[in-house]
Amino acid sequence: MLFILSVVVAFVAIIAWSKLAAAGRGDNLAVAGATRAGAGLIAGLATLFAASQVLTVIPAGHVGVVDFFGTVSPVTLKAGINPVNPLARVSKFSVKTQEIKEIMDAPSKEGLTVQVEISALFHLDPEKAAEVYKSIGPNYLQIILEPQFRSVARGVTAGYEAKALYTSEREMLAEIIQKDLQKLVGPRGITVEATPLRRVGLPSGLTQAIEEKLRAEQESQRMQFVLLKEKQEAERKRIEAQGIADFQTIVTKGISEPLLRWKGIEATEKLAASQNAKVVIIGAGKDGLPLILDTK
Repeated sequence: MLFILSVVVAFVAIIAWSKLAAAGRGDNLAVAGATRAGAGLIAGLATLFAASQVLTVIPAGHVGVVDFFGTVSPVTLKAGINPVNPLARVSKFSVKTQEIKEIMDAPSKEGLTVQVEISALFHLDPEKAAEVYKSIGPNYLQIILEPQFRSVARGVTAGYEAKALYTSEREMLAEIIQKDLQKLVGPRGITVEATPLRRVGLPSGLTQAIEEKLRAEQESQRMQFVLLKEKQEAERKRIEAQGIADFQTIVTKGISEPLLRWKGIEATEKLAASQNAKVVIIGAGKDGLPLILDTK
């Protein structure tokens, strides 16, 4: 309508300007000149405005959906300057990553009520923007995403104990929420990127009980580690003792009477060859070996 109105205004202004130009003479020359200038300015502005209606600018991170009297084009307009039908209406949709936050009272598996602060990072699928416009409208966030987000979050937390929201399992819960939510809103043109759990508020008594239980579990794990270490040390000592016993057995079996006599004779010969003064008593030693006495 604005385009048609601007064309009409420009046309009327041009006609008025041309008539004033033809009639501008005599004593009213100055007045006619000013009037012609005003008509020319109006015609120029109206012409520029009409020309601007055939072009539209789509900001970065957005797409444009063209609606021509109820007929929606399946092809969306990309970011930049795009030519459009001046009689069509262009709705601009953001395809940037957006965030919504929810603070809700969610039930746990034990029936407790836990306050959860959770976010959802999402963006609109550019290829499905026209379908979203036709089936949902520009307020798809309030109609589709937020209700499904609350429902999925409560449904997932109801299947886990409260301590799961308080421990490292919360990351797994966030992934489950993201996948379940994507199954519901993905076909409608919304892509869910992540659903991080920002904060979990538990009753003070429950928080203390969970912390005590976690400490007990950690102490139990520590004792199991100590027992395992002691068992390994005992096994090491047993193996060491067995090795010493095996060595002594082998050495004992290798020693015989003839070997001892032979070693005694060798030792006697070496002592006898020494320059030190000594007294050797033949046959006085054990097993008949010589007894050697140092004279000092």
